[in-house]
This record gives sequence, structure tokens and C-alpha cells, in this order.
Amino acid sequence: MITLALSKGRIFDETLPLLQAAGIEVLDDPEKTRKLILATNRPEVRVVLVRATDVPTYVQYGGADLGITGLDTLIEHGNEGLYQPLDLRIAQCRVSVAVREGYDYVAAVRQGARLRVATKYVTIARDFFAAKGVHVDLIKLYGSMELAPLTGLADAIVDLVSTGNTLKANNLVEVERIMDISARLVVNQAALKLKREPLRHIIDAFGQALETTA
Repeated sequence: MITLALSKGRIFDETLPLLQAAGIEVLDDPEKTRKLILATNRPEVRVVLVRATDVPTYVQYGGADLGITGLDTLIEHGNEGLYQPLDLRIAQCRVSVAVREGYDYVAAVRQGARLRVATKYVTIARDFFAAKGVHVDLIKLYGSMELAPLTGLADAIVDLVSTGNTLKANNLVEVERIMDISARLVVNQAALKLKREPLRHIIDAFGQALETTA
């Protein structure tokens, strides 16, 4: 049995064409079923639905043989015990710094102010500001980051940005782009040895599908 860990939403939807290229069709719509384990047209392949942040953990500890998750999640997880053969170039977005309109972020950085930054991407934020020599107090949040600057909880946020519409709707502006993000294929290293042939077939099919769309 080959188990693929996916999260609902954008990554799941954008993974379907890649699965089709590998001859795999998921038989249930995750938005219409309460099942957490989804069958496919191939009896030896199944999909498990987990939170996006849990995908690397399931793959690392063998709950899944392979999974698809964002680079941001992998960095925060630490990448331990994971083989990353492919950048799938799906679910593309960026991690950016944003502040409320009217806040002079450039001046605050130039003057050496100690910034309060709200984020769930603590590792990414810490490394970014450390490289710039900016002193920050990081506040870890799990919900909507946009509230933090608006309520005075933080001077800035570090968050995923796709279109920027959510920032604009909440009177926030993007002031620095930290890194581009896309979804990556991750594989359990032990599974790659024990189930080499079926896993290699899926990896190669994904790779070929990416080449045809490049």
C-alpha cells in the first residue's frame, strides 16, 4: 500500500492533474465526504487527508509514504528525515512582511527600533530579520495575522501572500518580500528503499508532467 498525505484546498485541487499523470484518480471529493482516508482507482494507492502543517510529520514518521506540502511548512518543520525530489510549482505564493497603512516600516528599521512581529512562521521570520540585523520580538499566532497590527498587538506581520487582496481589505501594505513559496513533494526515506519501484513510478510521472507544462 502506498499512502499519500494531502491537505484539503488549493494543494489538493492542484495535485489532481499530477496524480492523473501518474494514472491515479481519487474516488472521493474531500469537500463532500467526511472520510479522512480516500480510495483511488488503484487499490494499492490511498490518500490521507491531514492538516497542511502535519504533512511533513506524517511522512517523516511513516504515517504516509509521501506527501505534498508548501516550502513554508517544510522550513518550519525542519526537513528532518524527508527526501524532497521535486518542486511541484503548484500552490505558488510568497512570504512577506506587512504593516498597517501609515506605519513607517523603513524608518523604524533604519532607526534600529525593536519591532514586534506576529507570525506563525517563526523560523522564517527569525532567520530573515537576523540576517538583516533587525531586532524583533516574535509573537506566534495561529489565526488571522491581519488583526495584529490593527489592534496594536504587533508592528508588523510575516505571512503568506497570494493576491494581496486580504491585506488591502484590512488596510495593510506589503513592505518586504521574504521568499517565494511553492508546494514540494516529500518522501519518507525508509519507504523509498522498501517501496522503491512504486514510489519511483509516481515521482517520475510527476516529473514528466511538470516537464510538459513547463
